[in-house]
Amino acid sequence: MGLPRTFVGFSSTDIRSYWLMLAWKANEYIDFNFADCQLEEEINSDNEAYIKSKCRERIDMAGTFAVLIGQDTRSKHKYVRWEIEVAREKGCRIIGINLDGARQMIQETCPPIIRDIGAIFVPFSPKIVGYSLENFKMRDKGNWHYPEDVYKKLGYR
Repeated sequence: MGLPRTFVGFSSTDIRSYWLMLAWKANEYIDFNFADCQLEEEINSDNEAYIKSKCRERIDMAGTFAVLIGQDTRSKHKYVRWEIEVAREKGCRIIGINLDGARQMIQETCPPIIRDIGAIFVPFSPKIVGYSLENFKMRDKGNWHYPEDVYKKLGYR
């Protein structure tokens, strides 16, 4: 099976976490990989319509939308919310990745647009994120999380 083509959405304040995901991918000792559909370079433009058209092209390539959920993600409407809307229109499976380490959806930080839509929520850690990229199938509704036995099987305590 090929690598899941994934667009990673995040608030600009969480870019370091995205860079860390790329480091996981590059590290031969960490079993983590995905086909990154993120923009290859920052768009040097203030034209919102142009920026969104370039993002839409990349989201259209992806089958998975992974959103890094940090402290301010739920309030990022201009791009993060819009990217999620595009991913949902396309029918991407949605994986919420909690930067605070939570193993389920957290009301205070989760963008309302991905609540109760059948997405899964996992902590920011290479094993469980990689497991989700390989195994999660989008559901029709609800907020999903893995049971404790999945974490134990992956070596979490």
